[in-house]
Amino acid sequence: MRELGAMWRNTRMVVLCAISAALYAAVLVPFKVVPLIPGVTELRPANAIPIVCSFLFGPAAAWGAAIGNMIGDFFGGVGPGDIFGFFANLFYGYIPYKAWNVIAQGQSPVARSPGAVASYVAVCLAASVLCADIVGWGDNLLSFRPFSILGNIIVFNNMASALVLSPLILIAVYPRVRRGRMLYADVMPEFKERPWSVRAAGLLLLVAGEAGAWLMGNLVSTGYWAPSFLSAAMTQAPYDKAIAIVVSPFILLAVVGVGLM
Repeated sequence: MRELGAMWRNTRMVVLCAISAALYAAVLVPFKVVPLIPGVTELRPANAIPIVCSFLFGPAAAWGAAIGNMIGDFFGGVGPGDIFGFFANLFYGYIPYKAWNVIAQGQSPVARSPGAVASYVAVCLAASVLCADIVGWGDNLLSFRPFSILGNIIVFNNMASALVLSPLILIAVYPRVRRGRMLYADVMPEFKERPWSVRAAGLLLLVAGEAGAWLMGNLVSTGYWAPSFLSAAMTQAPYDKAIAIVVSPFILLAVVGVGLM
């Protein structure tokens, strides 16, 4: 995640961050009045924007997603859970291009070969699951909403936008941005990636961590699994202590994986 700090020394990347944040917030805010589950989440076609911007602007899109989501939260009521939303969206905008560079290795994200399509779905799913894990984990720790609700609806919401809207936008925009030499690799040519083996190991840790967090979070928060090493008091709703003990190590593993990518 070194480029998340390095990009702030590049004026053009800062501008691209502002553009990403503005686009995300501009699409996010109007749909605040269209709830999917009242009081929990709303229809979010805006979730297509961080995916698109990630492939275009790299780390600028990550910060743009985090800041844009925070702006949107101001229009829906700000609370302590929004801190988790900030970091969840940071990873949601960061993972797609990083994971793509590991598994696609230079291939265009608008390529239509079966391998490219499968890789695109995989990186979007990786970004969506960690985003859902962090928000579900954080809200459950605060005893706001069960992990099983947020951990699943966010994955559905993110993937619906990523698979339906993002490809259409990318097909229209990516070739033009590439011709204009405004892709993040053109704007930050000085940044050097880690060796592929290190990044591949990071991706494996990310997948293992986020999958474990999602599975354990669902099992514990629904009461299907009561860990025998926890006291009876910890395995009762709202399961905040059980989630903290069982899910937190997987979240940490996923974040370490992202750091290596």
